[in-house]
Amino acid sequence: MVAESEDVSWQSTLQEFGRPLQEITFVVIDLETTGGAPHLGAGITEIGAVKVRTGEVLGEFKTFIDPEHPVPAYITDLTGITDEMVFQSPTIAEIFPSLLEFLGSHAETVLVAQNAPFDLSFLTYAARAHGFDWPKFPVLDTAIIARKVLSRDEVPNCKLGTLAQFFGTETTPNHRALDDARATVDVFHGLLERLGSHDIYTLEELNNFGKKVKKKQKSAE
Repeated sequence: MVAESEDVSWQSTLQEFGRPLQEITFVVIDLETTGGAPHLGAGITEIGAVKVRTGEVLGEFKTFIDPEHPVPAYITDLTGITDEMVFQSPTIAEIFPSLLEFLGSHAETVLVAQNAPFDLSFLTYAARAHGFDWPKFPVLDTAIIARKVLSRDEVPNCKLGTLAQFFGTETTPNHRALDDARATVDVFHGLLERLGSHDIYTLEELNNFGKKVKKKQKSAE
């Protein structure tokens, strides 16, 4: 689910980044929340993140978050997360310093997420609300990359479950943060292999590749 966000400051241009994709530290992140938009009162209930470099997992981050309001029944039905599971968990304000430490410097880390605007809207909103500076990480969205490199004959849509099945991920997405982050890691690595077949090896090339795809689509219309 992608929610509209009032703040798009998390979006970093990739034009100035020419670093090889294989030499970058990526943090793949996923959130579970109590609703679709932080500015409408929804909060974070779970954070899962996986740090990877050259295909190797360097570390994982997992925590429940107390959203400080009840978890709606439909969210419990979707995720399995209950009030009892998040009760007495740290609040987002309490967990933010350790999360930022795990994420690392924006000069070294590139964030990866499936439908990134959704997750980043919650994180940047929480940062502003609690007085934290949100680093201007470069961000890659696996859903957007998939639309560029996979045809509709290969996948009918670019939902995480569809992409996970296509790439045969070790972990099945289940609307739990760490499992979804792990599945996204495998999807991302599969997409990187596809990008290699297009001679895309740096963030700069990936950005330019996206522009070329748009031009081809327009010319075909």
